[in-house]
Amino acid sequence: MTAARKRIWGWYFFDWASQPYNTLLLTFIFGPYVVSVIGDGSAAQAVWGYGIGTAGLVIAVLSPLLGAVADRSGGRMAFIWLFSALYVIGAWGLWYSAPADFNVWWVMLSFCIGLIGMEFATTFTNAMLPDLCPRDDLGRVSGNGWAFGYLGGIVALVIMLLFLAEGAGGRTLLGIPPILGLDPDTREGTRSVGPLVAIWFALFMIPFFLWVKEPPKPQAMPIGQALKAAWPELKASLARLPQNRSLFAYLGSSMFYRDALNGMYTFGGIYAAGVLGWSVTNVGIFGIIAALTGAIFAFLGGRMDSRFGPKPVIILNVVLLTLVAVAVVFVSRESVFGVPVAPGSLAPDVGFYILGALIGAGGGSLQSSSRTMMVRQAEPERMTEAFGMYALAGKATSFMAPLSIGVVTDLTGSQQLGVTPLIGLFLIGLFLLLWVKPEGDSA
Repeated sequence: MTAARKRIWGWYFFDWASQPYNTLLLTFIFGPYVVSVIGDGSAAQAVWGYGIGTAGLVIAVLSPLLGAVADRSGGRMAFIWLFSALYVIGAWGLWYSAPADFNVWWVMLSFCIGLIGMEFATTFTNAMLPDLCPRDDLGRVSGNGWAFGYLGGIVALVIMLLFLAEGAGGRTLLGIPPILGLDPDTREGTRSVGPLVAIWFALFMIPFFLWVKEPPKPQAMPIGQALKAAWPELKASLARLPQNRSLFAYLGSSMFYRDALNGMYTFGGIYAAGVLGWSVTNVGIFGIIAALTGAIFAFLGGRMDSRFGPKPVIILNVVLLTLVAVAVVFVSRESVFGVPVAPGSLAPDVGFYILGALIGAGGGSLQSSSRTMMVRQAEPERMTEAFGMYALAGKATSFMAPLSIGVVTDLTGSQQLGVTPLIGLFLIGLFLLLWVKPEGDSA
């Protein structure tokens, strides 16, 4: 394998290593576990929303500043090491969430530490994308990375469901007790998702750290000097944003549609557990379907991106996900899309599995093309700062989806009505894309 191919494959391994935080913790295993422990779907959805919204504010404030520091110091890799450590520490802390002494503050603190680590590490690895390949190959490489990451999430989820997560009767999907002597009565099998995700990340980041080398930066500043210079320069960059009309519109658009998509991922498993009464196993199968379609369509979308550019791919997927957000509201145990169903009917389950497949398909392709669109909009010499602003755009209003879902759920007492804010967020993002130039203002 050539050095260039090794570098690309090492970069892919970050997606493979980090994806289980989203797949297992954020959506399909740990979120539903919290619902089952708290015992009230609406209350759990509200708590989850407030906690993740708070973490989003921390990420929004610090991402662009740290990105600006990295651009000036040439120290992306040092930041990736630091935030990888937070990822592992936060994920491991979720083991300490036994039902008998469940402390929601400890659980949310651990979860948010890991989430902050993952998001910051992603900012710095995304900024490496334009150094990996020619501009025309960005879509393909980004799509392959997302697809590889989804496959990692699937493998980790299958391991969890077959060997660790307890379903009905304290048995895994294979019909066996959790392996390693884990006690199903204290939910040790399901709680082991935290250590599993931590070990998975530490193990599969090895190829990344071995194969991905950061190009030397001419005139790199010492870290202290970079810190002093970064803030005034970042303020100047933010002040110039409205003059860069395409980048400004794109950051605004992605701010809304990515927030809506993250809301879907975050609350999909909690919604299914609360509204449809799904077990962790049911939600895990839903996750496998969504991750599989995500991998397939990230791969296909990457090729569409390289051929037609990222903008048409983004528009297509935002429209699809808007329709899915509308459809989700009309799936419950009592009716499917307005048609009453008999008690015990499988129609709500089948309907939600189909919607999960569409969420995975649209989300995988959308995130991949959003990453390449950011590269096309950004100034090459300020790429990490640009991805810091991209993270800012993704997190500045990242509290909107979870907090608005939490508030609407609280006010209505309904999980179904609680997810309706996602529809409006997708539509705002779609509208702002009208001002985005496919190659940015520099074209």
